[in-house]
Amino acid sequence: MDLSSRPWRSVLYLPASKPRALEKARSLPADALILDLEDAVAPAGKPAAREGLREELARGGFGRRALLVRINPLSSPWGQADAAALEGFELAGVLLPKVDTPADLDTLAALTPAPLWAMAESPLGILNAAAIAAHPRLAGLVLGTNDLAKDLGCEPGPDRAPLQTALQTVLLAARAHGRVCVDGVFNAFRDEAGLRAECEQGRALGFDGKTLIHPDQIAVANAAFAPAPEALDLARRQIAAHAEALARGEGVAVVDGKIVENLHIVTAERLLAQAAAIAAMEAT
Repeated sequence: MDLSSRPWRSVLYLPASKPRALEKARSLPADALILDLEDAVAPAGKPAAREGLREELARGGFGRRALLVRINPLSSPWGQADAAALEGFELAGVLLPKVDTPADLDTLAALTPAPLWAMAESPLGILNAAAIAAHPRLAGLVLGTNDLAKDLGCEPGPDRAPLQTALQTVLLAARAHGRVCVDGVFNAFRDEAGLRAECEQGRALGFDGKTLIHPDQIAVANAAFAPAPEALDLARRQIAAHAEALARGEGVAVVDGKIVENLHIVTAERLLAQAAAIAAMEAT
């Protein structure tokens, strides 16, 4: 399963303990779903949620949406049983919370053949982001900005200035090792303007998409993390102009008064591939 070639614009958390929510998710336009056995499930309900999730996964019907399951920490009474319960299901990944070191992923790797994903949500995890991202079984990183802000004792504010070092550290680590990297949640799910601003910030930083806590947030995230029509038009014109320049024996073209080199073509081709992946996703 090539996870890097598919869209990750909207990644919706869903409580694994609520069958009605999971049923609705089968028709939502989210690119990916995080079926949550951790924070969204009370301790007394965790065994039942685990068994219920197995039934839902066996039913299928989630279409092209990527499925991640966030298990409980392996140090908890439920984590290892969560991982074992997922055997036999095709998942985009098993998401481990509170990953502090690569050794946490080693433990999970011994329990599941599925791709591994890590929550980056602790100060130690952020400081070890490069080593975590280098783990050979890791497919992606998810920012846990609420837990991180709690541990730092900071107040992120609309611009998330106190979190910028952490956000960019994890993103640098992900890009250095070719991993998917998804931004943290926006808590005020009825504040559409605030969500849009934070999505636009995340896209500007380079994130692949945003984790969401409510279905009403999906449309905003999908729009913010998709290539804009004008960007796609420019990409096509850059590729055409560069090809013409190469045919003339020149290595550089000019489009809209700006130099176009090979590095711009790499970006242009990536945008067009992203648009094609989104179109394929939305066609099913």
